[in-house]
Amino acid sequence: MKLELLIRKIKDNLHKGGYYLEKYIINDGKKHPVAIICPGGAYRFVASFVEGMPYARRLNKRGYSAFVVHYACGKNAGYPAPQRDVARAIKDIAAHSEEWNLDMEGYSLWGASAGGHLAASFGTTSMGYPLYDVPKPGAIILSYPVISMGEKTHPLTRELLLGKNPSADMIELASVEKQVTSDYPPTFVWCGLADQVVDPDNSRMMADALKAAAVPHRFVSYDNVDHGVGLGEGLPCQGWIEKAVEFWEEQI
Repeated sequence: MKLELLIRKIKDNLHKGGYYLEKYIINDGKKHPVAIICPGGAYRFVASFVEGMPYARRLNKRGYSAFVVHYACGKNAGYPAPQRDVARAIKDIAAHSEEWNLDMEGYSLWGASAGGHLAASFGTTSMGYPLYDVPKPGAIILSYPVISMGEKTHPLTRELLLGKNPSADMIELASVEKQVTSDYPPTFVWCGLADQVVDPDNSRMMADALKAAAVPHRFVSYDNVDHGVGLGEGLPCQGWIEKAVEFWEEQI
């Protein structure tokens, strides 16, 4: 796809908050495993330019075909619309697996910030994959994610997903740390300890929940790293994506 068309599609999505799938397919005649990416943006927009396209390009270099999901945002972001869009993306990708030479077995689901909440919630049986009749992710990769909808949440993320005055039941449901069970997918989670946007306690709570449920996981934190750093080139977290890929490969 030409860059100008991609930019126009992204701008259209920012305005409409609608579904769109960016495709980064390796076309060498061989089958490649699949990574599906949910960038951040507080459920207000999809920041593919930071946490979508750069991830996908790096994953291509590692031999993985990648897809960036533009999910429901803004006025359209109310639960469960974003989760439905992730399920739609998985089904769309699977439907073209032969055409695009994809191996869907053990696919990974990536998310950053609010996209991290989306990816993390999709790993639960209460909000995610079983409700949409799609395969369980082989691994979930979370970058500085929003996890809780409680005291430690990112307020705009919660408001756009759950509304201004969500019920206690909805807060409980959408707080991923409260929904992790023993059959949750293996998960890699990382954050910067200088994050001024999403409290690093979100990542800690997720790691604690995974540990309590005996789910295979890895938690990495970095000093002097703030929010929204993407691949983190030139920062203490540089190389986190290689660690995440190694974790995924261990699961498949």
